[in-house]
Amino acid sequence: MTDKQKIFCDEYLKDFNATRAYKIAYPNCKKDNTAKSAGSRLLTNVDVISYIQQGKEKLKNKMEITQERVLQEMARIAFGDIRKLYNKNGGLKNIQDLDDDTAAIITGIESVEEFDGYGEDREQIGYTKKVKMADKNKALDMLGKYFGMFKEKVEVNQDKPFEVNINIKKSKTYS
Repeated sequence: MTDKQKIFCDEYLKDFNATRAYKIAYPNCKKDNTAKSAGSRLLTNVDVISYIQQGKEKLKNKMEITQERVLQEMARIAFGDIRKLYNKNGGLKNIQDLDDDTAAIITGIESVEEFDGYGEDREQIGYTKKVKMADKNKALDMLGKYFGMFKEKVEVNQDKPFEVNINIKKSKTYS
């Protein structure tokens, strides 16, 4: 492996952008289309593939990313209960009061403060929070596929023959 290929690999491992990585490893390349094509070709080189795989494995180990941990996070999202975000009065709980499983399903919170005074029960009026949740359907789909719960192929048992009856009716045509 050349020094430039190693630079390409190290840069590619940062964001998996082959065009950007190629332009850094080979600074004389100015055109994006050229860098895109050349970077794509480099990704088929056996030495480059091996180096990138080793780099990914090192990152995975360093970050302690395991199959079990990833599945646990998907399960948290898939089975998260939105009701746990709210207190008994229907207001959003303080973020510090959420359990870890509930906090894991939140991908963002937007607060909009427009103070309009206090209501009869002394609650502030005009304070809004928008909560963005992780994609529950996608997490369920990924878990189901991982565990083989969804069959994408039809299996045919050839040991047991089956019959297919097709009835075709002739229709009359009038001109």
